[in-house]
Amino acid sequence: MSLTEVAARAGVSTGRVQHYFPTKGELVEAAFERGNELSGARIRALVGGDLEGAAPRTVLTVVLTELIAHDAETRAHLRVRQSFTALALTDEAIARRMRADYERFHGQVAGLLRRDRETGLLPGRVEPGGAGVDLVALAEGLAYYVLIGLTAPEAARDRIVSAIAALYGDG
Repeated sequence: MSLTEVAARAGVSTGRVQHYFPTKGELVEAAFERGNELSGARIRALVGGDLEGAAPRTVLTVVLTELIAHDAETRAHLRVRQSFTALALTDEAIARRMRADYERFHGQVAGLLRRDRETGLLPGRVEPGGAGVDLVALAEGLAYYVLIGLTAPEAARDRIVSAIAALYGDG
């Protein structure tokens, strides 16, 4: 999408869009940030607001299935997310940011798994760091497949839920 198309859809001049977003990359980054904020709000609403107090497996399931587009809003956010990720292939500043974001995300997922392993809900054989990366990679790969029409959203979500169940030993 061009800056002109964005301006037309927003009902403002191209100059106004360029004033706030001098480059397409900055526009995509702002859309990426906004999408992440909205996704975070949806996750908190689904979990009940208190991510720290909620059951780790519930948070894990909600977070990972939220990566799968299931309506127009999530499809738009995840398309922007894919666009931003694609920019990281040619822009080292964005790649650095993505690496930091992924390290934080992987750490959060590993923390959820670690909490359940410590309470005996997750088998002791599960290494939270590696399992967290695997689950995120599965969810993000399936998210891409959904966006290009290779996999149905329901099937992708079911695969994620099944992978989590298998990790916990009940799948």
